Amino acid sequence: MTEPHAGPGQVVVKVAGSGLCHTDFTVIGRDLAYWKSNPPPFTLGHEVAGWVEEVGSGVTNFRIGDAVAIAPSWASCGRCHMCRSGDENHCLYQKGIRAAGVGFDGGHAPYILVPDARFLVPIGDLDPVQAAPLTDAGITTYTAIKSALPRIWPGSTAVVIGAGGLGLYAIQFLRLLTGARIVAVDSSDARLKLARELGADDVFAGGPDAAKQIRELTGGIGAAFVLDCVGVDATLATGVTALSWGGRLTMVGAGGGSAPFDFFQMPPGAELTTSLNGGNIALQEVIGLAALGQLKILVDRYPLSAAQQAYEDFEHGRLVGRAVLMPGQD
Repeated sequence: MTEPHAGPGQVVVKVAGSGLCHTDFTVIGRDLAYWKSNPPPFTLGHEVAGWVEEVGSGVTNFRIGDAVAIAPSWASCGRCHMCRSGDENHCLYQKGIRAAGVGFDGGHAPYILVPDARFLVPIGDLDPVQAAPLTDAGITTYTAIKSALPRIWPGSTAVVIGAGGLGLYAIQFLRLLTGARIVAVDSSDARLKLARELGADDVFAGGPDAAKQIRELTGGIGAAFVLDCVGVDATLATGVTALSWGGRLTMVGAGGGSAPFDFFQMPPGAELTTSLNGGNIALQEVIGLAALGQLKILVDRYPLSAAQQAYEDFEHGRLVGRAVLMPGQD
């Protein structure tokens, strides 16, 4: 791989850590026609943090050696209402999902070229290997929960379906931001044990009985908020069945599932939403929580040369936390 160099407004970052994500498998499986203006080959890795290695002309807010995390919304225009509000992930003019490792060369390499310095967020003394997963797994769940806060009152019930790389952050954010009873649902006993350790009040095994158990736990009311970090038909069915009147179900898991939006099957007043990643402000806030020691970040560290092993461990459920490749450790 040729070492990149920064043009005007650009920054080269020396990669400390680059996280693995289920989206990587989706990227690999995409038809070539999907990429159009950004065709493969390109390097994977969209959860990236490291140190500024080179700055292009016009970049004044960063210096060589600064520790940074890289915000992922590279297709954002930077000018529309959503971008100016810090919600670059929901830019009104982006066409498709484009980010480091998703149409552009990503962080599974010693260096990464960041096309605009506005995508960098300082991380201070935070370990960049631990900061890397926060740029996607962290801000994805944080953004979904923060927008749902008006629906989650003290004493209500919030459910997280899927206590994996996304869900374990979600449980912690719910504990930090709300006074709700937190319920975790997962098919793995080990994951449910971790969920309890990180703040879940109750845990249930995934399956056809989970929604019934949530209903019983809440005295028949159901959950004010359900966050589906899996996104398959079965988990969405659980979420809809467990939802209270006026509740909110947000899907962040890209499992390809769907739920019927039917007047008589949906609880009255309920909302079904999706949420994509997060913007720069969300990343700054999540980095701030981590810097204060408010988040437990579980990372499985691999040298870049062990990338294949890391993906195999990911695919077969052998990870404890989020797998992160470290180019500097080869």
